[in-house]
Formats: sequence, C-alpha cells, structure tokens
Amino acid sequence: MHFTKADEVIAAALVIINDAQKRCGTTKVVAIDGPSGAGKTDFTVALADRLPHARVIHMDDLYPGWDGLTQAVADVHDQVLAPLARGEQAAYRRWDWENDRYGEWLSLPPTSLLLLEGVGSGAQPGRQLESALIWLEAGRDERFRRGIERDGDSYLPHWQRWAAGEEALFAADGTRGTADLIVHTGSPPVGGLEPL
Repeated sequence: MHFTKADEVIAAALVIINDAQKRCGTTKVVAIDGPSGAGKTDFTVALADRLPHARVIHMDDLYPGWDGLTQAVADVHDQVLAPLARGEQAAYRRWDWENDRYGEWLSLPPTSLLLLEGVGSGAQPGRQLESALIWLEAGRDERFRRGIERDGDSYLPHWQRWAAGEEALFAADGTRGTADLIVHTGSPPVGGLEPL
C-alpha cells in the first residue's frame, strides 16, 4: 500500500492507535521507533496534534549520553512503563546533554494515552506493556544527512557511534519485525506505508 500524503499516514496510524488495547494499566502506550534521522520526532508532533489528550515522552530525554541507548531502554521500562502498569506514578530522570549529566526528575501526569518517541522506544522489555509500535525508516544516507543537518558536523563522531549502537539493539531485539505499522520517510518526504 502506498500513500503520498502525510495526512494519509497519520490517519492510518490513528486507526491503529484507536484499535489498540491498553496493556499498561489504564494507559495506552504507543511507541514510535526506528533509526536516527527517520523522522520520528516530526511524525510524533504531527500525531500529537491530532491527539490533544496524549502525553509525549521523547527518549532523547532519557539517553544518558551518546552511549546510553541500552540504559535508556531499561530506564523507560523501570521508571515509566512498569509503574504505570502497577497504577503508580511514573517519573524519569532527564539527561542534561549540555552538561553531560543527569538533570531533574520529571513526573508523568496520569494519562490514558502515552506516545513514547525515539530509538529503542519499542524494544524489550518495554514492548510487552505497549499497545502499538509504529516504525519509521529511511535510507541510511538520507538519515545521516538529516541527522547532521539537525545536529551539525561537530556531532559526526557521536552519530557514528550511536548508529552502531542502534543497529546492534535492533538486530538483537528484532524491533522492526514487531511493528504494527511501518512508515517509509525517504524522498519524497512520505514515501510509503506498510501496514502489518
């Protein structure tokens, strides 16, 4: 199935979200995952605009530095998803990228819908508590170009390290294979949609 308009992709995602069952206490959790530079943040913003009651957590706030992908995947489960599943208050410690250290604790207000965006958001152990997984992808060169445009050349060595880490995580976890929806964001900006 091929969609040429971003609105059609968002509409397909909304159907999946609407049909998904809650698996995390009283909260429906939707992960928006995929490799860096695939367009996850922009997609999540567009999705959240259509879901004004949703709360959003960006995994960028949880990664403890450029080598912190695995830790953030564990932290989002332990600090956010597991407490929500038990009916408890969820809170996570925000990473201060500028000072390269943990910053303040952020509490997640009660919500019926949580959009969890970022690399590793749909990986285990959190996946078992998530209602749906939307996977975004684009070609490696295009993702790399987008990432450098966003973060600048000074981050080039970090991006290469990060890419190796995310490839290892996705290969070990098989995240893409569990997606409810796969969105190709290559040229043109919304290249296609693959419902599973």
